[in-house]
Amino acid sequence: RYSNNNSSFLWQSFDYPTDTLLPGMKLGWDRTKNLTKTLTSWASLTDPSSGSRVFEIENWTVSHGLLYDSGQLVYRTDPIYSNLVNITETEEDISHSLNITTNVSAISLLRMTYTGSLRLMEYIGGERHILYDFPVDFCDYYNKCGDNSYCNTSNNCVCIAGFKWGGQYAMRLTKSKPRCVRKSQLSCQEKKFKKISNMKLPDTQYKILETKVGLEECEKKCIMNCNCTAFANTVMRSGGW
Repeated sequence: RYSNNNSSFLWQSFDYPTDTLLPGMKLGWDRTKNLTKTLTSWASLTDPSSGSRVFEIENWTVSHGLLYDSGQLVYRTDPIYSNLVNITETEEDISHSLNITTNVSAISLLRMTYTGSLRLMEYIGGERHILYDFPVDFCDYYNKCGDNSYCNTSNNCVCIAGFKWGGQYAMRLTKSKPRCVRKSQLSCQEKKFKKISNMKLPDTQYKILETKVGLEECEKKCIMNCNCTAFANTVMRSGGW
């Protein structure tokens, strides 16, 4: 839809996605238009009104996708997703999009389903192929294991090296979730790091982020800062750090 002088758009459908992202559309934050573009599921298989599941993009550097159910954050996307979509981060635009191809017989689309699954599909000659279906298992739940722990391949929460289950939960004083506490007090002068591969990047909203330094320089900066207890590589290919 154009303005009266036909020089600019008043409204276009690609700026207001429903439950499906098509090639040429963008999800995320457009600061020039003051738009937030999200995917909202259908209410049910036969009801196209807005459902409770929403997929939106973090407006932080090194952005990921967040899945909400009834306003509660339940999932955060993984490195596989980041390798399947195009991610753009500038001062004016933080967006996730799909590739545009010249092959008219093939088309990709990303859908927020009414069941709560984020599904990337490719149609080739009318035949559907599912490239990505998230979440997959227990470990995909957001912050399921809590601080200082990780979710292993058996879908169990495990304390990282140097930590053990403890705190008020272990003493049965409260109904709070179990948590991992240090086995011994951390010494700032004797820091040692343990490599943990195939992990999601931490949220960058409250983290120090320096994208122009390597792992060695990042480790040195972390050692010099007593409040720094871990560091990660923003490049997540081959498992990352």
